[in-house]
Amino acid sequence: MSSTARRSSPRGVALTPEDCSPLASTLSVVSIAARPKRLPAPPRRRLLLRRGSMSRASLHVWCSTKRVVSGVQPTGMVHLGNYLGAIKNWVALQDLYETFFFIVDLHAITLPYDAPELSKATRSTAAIYLACGIDSSKASIFVQSHVRAHVELMWLLSSSTPIGWLNRMIQFKEKSRKAGDENVGVALLTYPVLMASDILLYQSDLVPVGEDQTQHLELTREIAERVNNLYGGRKWKKLGGRGGNLFKVPEALIPLAGARVMSLTDGLSKMSKSAASDQSRINLLDPKDVIVNKIKRCKTDSFPGFSLKLFTSTFSLPNSSIRKKAHGIEFVYSSLEFDNPERPECRNLFSIYQIITGKTKEEVVSECQDMNWGTFKTTLTDALIEHLQPIQARYEEIMSDPGYLDNILLEGAGKASEIADITLNNVYQAMGFLRR
Repeated sequence: MSSTARRSSPRGVALTPEDCSPLASTLSVVSIAARPKRLPAPPRRRLLLRRGSMSRASLHVWCSTKRVVSGVQPTGMVHLGNYLGAIKNWVALQDLYETFFFIVDLHAITLPYDAPELSKATRSTAAIYLACGIDSSKASIFVQSHVRAHVELMWLLSSSTPIGWLNRMIQFKEKSRKAGDENVGVALLTYPVLMASDILLYQSDLVPVGEDQTQHLELTREIAERVNNLYGGRKWKKLGGRGGNLFKVPEALIPLAGARVMSLTDGLSKMSKSAASDQSRINLLDPKDVIVNKIKRCKTDSFPGFSLKLFTSTFSLPNSSIRKKAHGIEFVYSSLEFDNPERPECRNLFSIYQIITGKTKEEVVSECQDMNWGTFKTTLTDALIEHLQPIQARYEEIMSDPGYLDNILLEGAGKASEIADITLNNVYQAMGFLRR
């Protein structure tokens, strides 16, 4: 696929997921918003790949030649938001693309942390990846710090990243305000550059992100284009390189559902490991009684739901064979609703139930809209326990065999290093460093 096609319109590359695989039914490839004016962008062309526009075989080839990279921090317990928003979708992605999934332990030290717990949490997160269905024969699974090219490339990229780009990052502003200046290290400001390194090292085509993470991916794209302009093309060729771009400019891969799971105590806040109350999240390893209690106590509302339904009826005039149509609006009462913006907790719990059960939005509404909260919470709790129990059993099995986990991480780091080292050496060469 040409670079012109990859740099599509803000609507992006729209794949009909079934064309690639039934497993991809919750995924959509979209482009990040238009770049700021300071970086002139080439003319964009909208590319829509819909069923029938190319053969099924061609679409499978297109998917299999694309590379996807993603990771999760090993801080705190992996929770339902991490699972539904990221890891569960990775299981589908590994059958569609060349995939690299890693534990981003270097990102975990940007704020104060418990050093003795870091290695334990890293192993636990890797085991959860596997327990959730990530297959090491299909995807490369590794620890970020085990591939040293991540840190080296970050330093090289930092030299070309304007400080103003980092100052505008929303998450830095929010986290630094909460932690206070004395508790904020430089790493909190510069970690988006490390994130760019994580992505660009592997010449990634697609990056799974939540809707709240697109700003960081946009920064990655800007850094890639800036370095390509500064050091790529003929400049690199004059130094003995192959010329052309040093980095691919990646696109965002945003799930159509479950992209952002919200807190159980506040439907307007994202479910987070850093939230003070454990009641705000369902951890993947929570036992049955804890899940029951958390769902029972989660925040709901007493908002009466109403919807408008248009109807048409046909009737005959008295003593006449002439039939007339009448149109009207019917007020329909429903206890629970999916898309009412004034009911964020209801929408969040419905969304969780939809992803956990694999049902369509219409099926969830049909099944649950007339339930009261007590009935729906019981239904949701049963679905969660049934879904998480096999994951918890598999996790315990993996953690009982340390050698098995170590071998998978070692093999994954080896595969990742082969690709990362090629990219890193090219950047060193293009930036004028003496070859090793």
